[in-house]
Amino acid sequence: MSLKTTRRIALAGLIAVAMAGPAMAQAFPTKPVTIIVSFAAGGPSDVIARLLGEQMSKTLGQPVLVENVAGAGGTAGAKRMAAAEPDGHTILIHHLALAAAPALYGNLGYDTKTDFVPIGLVNTGPMVVASKLALPTTDAKSFFAYAKANADKLSLAHAGVGSNSHLCGVLMSQILGVKFTEVAYRGTGPAMNDLVGGQIDFLCDQSTSAVSQIQGEKIRAYAVTSTERLDVLPNVPTAIETGTKLEMTIWHGLYAPKGTPTAVLDKLNGALRAALKQPAVLDKFMAFGTTVFPESEWTREAHGKRFVAEVDKWGASLKAAGIKPQS
Repeated sequence: MSLKTTRRIALAGLIAVAMAGPAMAQAFPTKPVTIIVSFAAGGPSDVIARLLGEQMSKTLGQPVLVENVAGAGGTAGAKRMAAAEPDGHTILIHHLALAAAPALYGNLGYDTKTDFVPIGLVNTGPMVVASKLALPTTDAKSFFAYAKANADKLSLAHAGVGSNSHLCGVLMSQILGVKFTEVAYRGTGPAMNDLVGGQIDFLCDQSTSAVSQIQGEKIRAYAVTSTERLDVLPNVPTAIETGTKLEMTIWHGLYAPKGTPTAVLDKLNGALRAALKQPAVLDKFMAFGTTVFPESEWTREAHGKRFVAEVDKWGASLKAAGIKPQS
């Protein structure tokens, strides 16, 4: 075989590879798309995933299903995602716990910064500090004082080490200078059920799932972790207002496995953008006390930049708190 012929074959191969991406994107999706939720059904991430899936399916022309892979503070679902076929048919919804995981777990089974590629940012909002109704405090100032004085007697629920609820509890413990008795669940959905039932004392939960329980007077809300009060909870102060400097903003994003073709990622980003413009989504988010990101941040590049910054931020913060990665 001549050198000229060899070059022609190589060139033909490169052209075929270059054309494969656009062809795959044009055909994508060829089957239902699955969104992996790293926490139990009924929790904030699950609720948002189902809301988005319903709307994204209209753009993609295929059903968008939800698969709950709960456990290990959200890392089990992330590990499942990292091993998925990089064709866009399996994606992940996760919050800032994905970024905090490297500082909390020593053997994740994946590389947080390289095994996931961003699809787009979804929503952002605060946490809500809430308790069972039987707790003998009725306002934020008395609660934080009571929590500081009775930390060893109070049970703090969370969705596993590294979850938003756990990270909020870590910050509160640092600020108050105490250590609570922690009760880990496979998601804040089950934790909320036990809070309503009075089996646990208090919980930091995302406004996404806490608001309805608060409005239904099934639990008592003390404070939100944003810098301003929520419109849906106007009578609940910020923690900062009470003199407790507890501030924490959480956010969700969609991810695909590394190696997913850029054209497929762009198509998924387009479906997400379309979903975030729907009144049904915006109205639900408003009712949950959460909001979509500004449209200028709906790009995959903006998502990637925020994600890397959060990995670095939580790594430094948790190290400063003396928290070492668990094996």
